[in-house]
Order: sequence, then C-alpha cells, then structure tokens
Amino acid sequence: MIKEKKPAHKQPVLKTKKKVIKPAVKKEAPKKTTMLGKLKAVKIARAKIKTGKEKPAQVTAHLKTEKHIKPVKTITIPRVTVSYPKKVSTEEPRVLEKKTLSVTSQQETARAKGEIKKPVEKIIPSVPPREEETRVAVEPSLKELVLELPITVKDFAVKLQQKPSVLIKMLMDIKIMAGINQLLEQSAVDRIGEKFGYKIKSAPDNETLALGIHEELDSPELLKFRSPIVTFMGHVDHGKTSLLDAIRKTKVVDSEHGGITQHIGAYRVILPGGVITFLDTPGHEAFTAMRSRGASITDLVVLVVAADDGVMPQTQEAIDHARAAGVPIIVAMNKIDKAQVNIDKVKKQLAELDLNAEDWGGKTVTVPVSAKTGQGIDDLLEMILLEAQMLELKANPDRPAKGIVIEAKLSKGRGPVVTMLVKNGTLHLNENIIVGEYYGKVRAMFNDRGQAVTEAGPSFPVEVLGVSGIPEAGEQFYVISDEKKAKELALERQEHQKQQQIKSVKRISLEDLHSQIEAGKLKELKLIIKADVQGSLEAIKETLKKLDVSEIKLDFIHQGVGNINSSDVILAVASNALILGFNVSADELAKELIAKEGIDYRPYNIIYELANDIKSAIEGMLEPKVKKVFLGRAEVRKVFKLSRSGIVAGCFVTKGKITRHSVINLNRNGTVVFEGKLSSLKRFKDDVRDVSEGFECGMALSGFDDLKEGDIFEAYDIEKIARKL
Repeated sequence: MIKEKKPAHKQPVLKTKKKVIKPAVKKEAPKKTTMLGKLKAVKIARAKIKTGKEKPAQVTAHLKTEKHIKPVKTITIPRVTVSYPKKVSTEEPRVLEKKTLSVTSQQETARAKGEIKKPVEKIIPSVPPREEETRVAVEPSLKELVLELPITVKDFAVKLQQKPSVLIKMLMDIKIMAGINQLLEQSAVDRIGEKFGYKIKSAPDNETLALGIHEELDSPELLKFRSPIVTFMGHVDHGKTSLLDAIRKTKVVDSEHGGITQHIGAYRVILPGGVITFLDTPGHEAFTAMRSRGASITDLVVLVVAADDGVMPQTQEAIDHARAAGVPIIVAMNKIDKAQVNIDKVKKQLAELDLNAEDWGGKTVTVPVSAKTGQGIDDLLEMILLEAQMLELKANPDRPAKGIVIEAKLSKGRGPVVTMLVKNGTLHLNENIIVGEYYGKVRAMFNDRGQAVTEAGPSFPVEVLGVSGIPEAGEQFYVISDEKKAKELALERQEHQKQQQIKSVKRISLEDLHSQIEAGKLKELKLIIKADVQGSLEAIKETLKKLDVSEIKLDFIHQGVGNINSSDVILAVASNALILGFNVSADELAKELIAKEGIDYRPYNIIYELANDIKSAIEGMLEPKVKKVFLGRAEVRKVFKLSRSGIVAGCFVTKGKITRHSVINLNRNGTVVFEGKLSSLKRFKDDVRDVSEGFECGMALSGFDDLKEGDIFEAYDIEKIARKL
C-alpha cells in the first residue's frame, strides 16, 4: 500500500510540471493576438514564482526574447519586476547607485541595447522630495495686511474677506467673547490673521504721519552747536533768583511778590564766551512735574546752596530730582560775603550726598559766589560754558521747530500767552503749531525782555500769542505746515484725553512686582523712603541693602525725614517709584495726589515688616494687601472726665463720617499718637453707629485716656485685597 501511495503523490507533482510547461508552449499564440499573450505571460510568470520551480531570471530572459511583448512592456515589466527584486536582485541597484564609475563589459553591452537605462530612471525618483521642499518653503511666507488698529470685528472680516460669524467663532476658540461691533486689540488680530495667512501690520495714524518729519534724524553735517539750557534749583531763600538777577544785571526780584518766584521764567544771557539760557523755576516740584510729562527740558542743573545755612531738606530733594532726570550738577555756594561762613562744612555735607568737590578729589564742580557783591559769578559762567562744551550740545536750525512749553497764562489784553523754548529747528511768525490739546498760529513773538522778534532758533525762549488754549507746562509743541491738519490733530488728542481719564493708569505696586520681574519689564525697583527720624531712615536703608535680592536692583531715589508731601508723590509719578513711610503719615494734598495718580504708598511701624514685604514681593510670596480706606475726620473741641465712662472727647466731625467699628488714628501736631478702636460713640446720650459730617459727638478710645483739645481723630476702614499676579 505504501508503494502504491508514493506514485500517487508524485503524479500531482508531474501534473504541475506539465501545467507549467504547457503555457510556455502556447506563448507563440500572442503572435496573432497581443492581449491574450500578455495575460497568459503574466499568469505563467506569477505561477512559476509561487511554485519556485523556475528562477525569476529565466522568466525575464524568456519574456525579453519575445518580440511581440515589447510594445506592452510598460505594463507587464513593472508588475513582474516589483514583486521579486526584494528576494533575488537587491544588490544590483545598489551597485548602480554607489558605483556608477565602474563599468563592466556586460554592462556596456546592456547599455548598448538600452536595457539598463530605464531601470535606473525608476530606481532614483527625485520628484516627490522636491514637492515636499517646496511645500515647506511656501508655508511660512505670510502676506502683509496693513490695518488701522484697534479694528472692529466687522471691518476685520471685510479685510479678510470672511464672514463675521467665522471670526466670532475663531475668537471664541481663543477665549475672546466679542460682538460684531467690538474693537479688537493687536494681539487678537495677530492670532486671527496668522490663521488666514496674513501678517498684520499697524497702519500709522494721522499724528504719526503729520509729526513724522520731526522724528527724522538730522545728518551730522547739518548739526550746529547750540547754547546750553541751565536750571537753577535749591532750598527756598538760598538766593536762586538773586543770583540769576546778578547774572542778568536786572532787578527781577523786585517784581516778584515777597521776593519769592511765583512762575517759571526763561532768560537768555549773552556773554563774551557764548550764550546761556537760564530757567528759574519755583522749585524742583515744577521741574519734576514737567519731566513727568516727558519733557527733558534742561542740560545742566546749578544747585544753589547758601554757605551760611548749608544743605537743607529741599536741597537734598533738589539733588534727588536732578539725579532722577540724569542731568549734570554744578554747585554754586552763595552768600560767601557773610561773616562766619564755613565753605569746608558745606563741602563735607555735599560729600555725604555723593557730591564730592573737585578740590576734594571728586568730580563735582563747586563755585563760591556772592549774588550781593558779584564775586565768583564770572567763574560760575565760565564753568557752565566749559561743561556745555564737554556735553557737545547740537541742533539743526534749518528745519521745522519743535520745543517745550515753559509756562502759560491768560492775559486780559492778549489772550493765552505761552512761553516756549525751542529745542530743535527755528520757529517763525505765522507758522501753524500744535501744543498738547491745542493748536494755533504764531501771531506774535517776544523775547525775555519784551522785544518783538520774527524767529527763534534752538535754545531760544519766546512768548507766543495765537494758541487756542492754555497748555500745561512741559507739553511739547510742533510746527505743522497745514492748519487744517493741526486742528484735526488737536481734536483727536482731546478725544484721546477723555478716554484716558476714564481708564485708570496702572502704576507699579508690590502686588505685581514679581510678575513684572519675571516678564523682564522691571530691572530695578525705585524707592522713596520717608521716616520720623534720621536714625530710623539709616536703619531702613541698611536693612534693605542687606536683603539677598538677585532678581532686581534696589534704587533709593529719595529719602528724607518728615511726612509724605506732594513733592514726594510727584517724584514717584515721574520715576515710577514706590513710597515707603515709617512712622509718618501723608498730608492732605499728598493723599489726594496718591488717590488720583494711583501711587502705591505703604506706611509701616516695624522695620522688619517693611523689609519682609519688599523681599516677599520680589519673590512672589506677598501676603494679601491690607488697605486703609479713609472714612472721616473729627476734631476734639472739649475733653470731659466722667465717673463711669472715664475720659470722653467732645468732637466735631469735619469731614466724612465716624463709624463705631472703624480703626481710629489719633493725630497730635502731625504725629500719630495712638491707633486703635473706639470704646464708645455717642450723640447726646444715645449710642449711635456713625456720626456724619457737620455733627457733634462724644468718643472714648479703648485703652487710651491722654486726650487733649485740638487732637484729630481719623477713622479708617481696613480692607484686605487678595494679591494678584
């Protein structure tokens, strides 16, 4: 049975061989019909490859010998060659790619027949990578789209040629809820524009186009030397105006009320060595107020110090204001004609403020002068001109003028009179100007002596008639050729000013200090410190200097003894600084300015709390802010001693209202004597919750009985504000 089964197994193998051979004999049929030959040839090739009885090379060689298969080899060859080169002939294409220079005799004959050229073209296809490279190169290129920002959703959709609903949906995807008429900011417009293949560019507004000529830089060949602008600063009654009067050889002081300067004056003095423009300000507050409006008005500061009085509090404030503006300082020690004057003592006081005299090895120019006798004035002027030469002050007189407003007033006979100082260019009669929110035409110009002039060059102060209003000191003016355009710009500025009054100005505060440091917006923290005594002030400075703060630099732009005044607030506004108070309070005008300008004012009673708050704010771990909200003020008219209630103050509420549960500060002669709660608040014999302005009441403090007539009760409400970053 086993012998019979073996032939049975061999018969199918023989049959398969016959089946493979029979189609090979019938290949002659395609000589008549090519389509049948094509199909049968493909079937035979596939069957032989699957059975493995015949090598693929034989099939290809057999197919190449058939002449009638050549017209359709573009269809048959790919299907045959794609299926088997992976197993048999994978090495040949590598030889063709890598060793193209080594050519054998067999390859030469094959190339002569044209059999190797076509497979080489299929082995190295180079088209698809080029398509991918071109796609990558095209994608980043965005079209530029110029828009006037901010823009409404509707107008933005028109520019993008999209429906507004599409834009609203995309805005919702980036968490911006906007209606069709809502204005979009720059960041949102940029993100939406990129999705549509546009790079958004802000179109220049009317003001930028009109004032663009003033922003152009002058070529060095057109620049010429201009006279320096010098500001006199110092303590009150130290002889600033008297010294300037001696320089000008006129009696300016006689026309002032009480010998105190009431307005800002600008005077031009012609000397053999050059021309100097002097500014006589009513104090450093006006100087800093102009700087807070962006006016860099002065080139040099002459610090006037009385040799008999020495350095006074306002002298120190003037030094801090000048340093904050980054202006060189020349010290004029006035009143040296008086007896018992110690100049070395004044120099020692100046050295303590880092103003070392040149004869003491420092860099500060100090000149002893006398406004009464005229001694040393020539030396002072010589030093001013020498310092100006070192600064290399230059301007281009052959261009439209721009400058700064020194002062403005309303005259009965002439209308608005504006004192201007030309910084660059030349101002002519009948030119159109824009000054802040106002515009006008120069109808007349007068110099500092009241003489009419037709033009004013750089560093030339003039009084101008023809402005439509009274601008603030420190506003900048520009010459515009078209009167209509100047009027339009003035109206636009007025509208913009109204919108800015609605918005609150964001000042620096301890709450957002950490976030600004992380964002890279803040590199140094400017501080104004006021304390009750000099010892506390020095201790605070040393404690803050010892803080291990690497993220930011601490800059003490001003420190002093006494309450917070309006000068401190103005300096904080101009310098974007924090005000820290230790055992001091702010006066009424300072409180109004703090509320108006949004300055962060921090009163402290413990030095370590002050230092910890600064360090915690920088590190981003600040506790919730405790804010004292002013409620009211009452004055003690009479003090009563009762058997049951103890000491009771009969008070009159002068402002706001006093509540039963409010925090009370007891001020005596400008100093806080007690801070605590009320034990009782009565009106006549009845206990009340609050007492309003204009009414009398009786108050007793919890744990404090030393009340005196004239004491001031100030009521506050404590609010805890969560820290926001």
